[in-house]
Amino acid sequence: MRFFVAQVLRFAWAEAKACGFAVGLFAGLALSSVLPLPVPRYDALFLYAVALTVVFRAMRWETSEEVAVIGCFHLVGLAFELVKVRLGSWSYPEDAYTKFFGVPLYSGFLYAAVGSYVCAAWRILSLSLVAYRTVPVTLLAVAVYVNFVSHHWWADLRIPLAVLLVVVTWGTAVRFTVGERRYRLPLAPALLLTGFFLWVAENVATYFGAWQYPHQRDGWRLVHTGKIGAWALLVTVSFVIVASWRAARERRVTAG
Repeated sequence: MRFFVAQVLRFAWAEAKACGFAVGLFAGLALSSVLPLPVPRYDALFLYAVALTVVFRAMRWETSEEVAVIGCFHLVGLAFELVKVRLGSWSYPEDAYTKFFGVPLYSGFLYAAVGSYVCAAWRILSLSLVAYRTVPVTLLAVAVYVNFVSHHWWADLRIPLAVLLVVVTWGTAVRFTVGERRYRLPLAPALLLTGFFLWVAENVATYFGAWQYPHQRDGWRLVHTGKIGAWALLVTVSFVIVASWRAARERRVTAG
């Protein structure tokens, strides 16, 4: 029993370290909602997120390659935001100088925080994949990303894509290290579990006004639980980006 408790605590500490950038960003969201600011809030959050990125690199909590990968998440997230905000899926009601077509630049860092978590967790927990089918999972991740936009004009394929994702990841597992022990977790439940925690984080973020869903315009309300599945699908995109980068990195190391 003592060993089990110790392992749980070690795992929780590893997860906390992996969430470092996200925790820092959420702390900024919370403080910006109560502190007087010399500039519009979204502009202050953008400057804060840039500074946070610099600090994490300077303290070597993230590598230069990880910062570059996280930068890709920022760009992918901004492109997603530009489309979804225009379509009315959610909004950023406050004014800002760093706001274009209704989307503040700081919003890309919300996606970067997810990328930071995946990169850090991969490194801290020494993740490796068992029976990972690169091509079909990557193609599905692309389809998921496209469907999040295309369903506004065409059929919503989230359920079929989720079923296909379970099929192509059947037998695929994530191996990770806690202390001196290696553990194994099927990939699909791992993505769903991550989606749940992102849904929890989303509720906290909307409470502090990071963005606003249409049903929250008259006051904060819980985000619909259906978003858990949506986050699980979206985190698949993040996972595939990091997995592809890690695989390319390992090939370079092997070739060198």
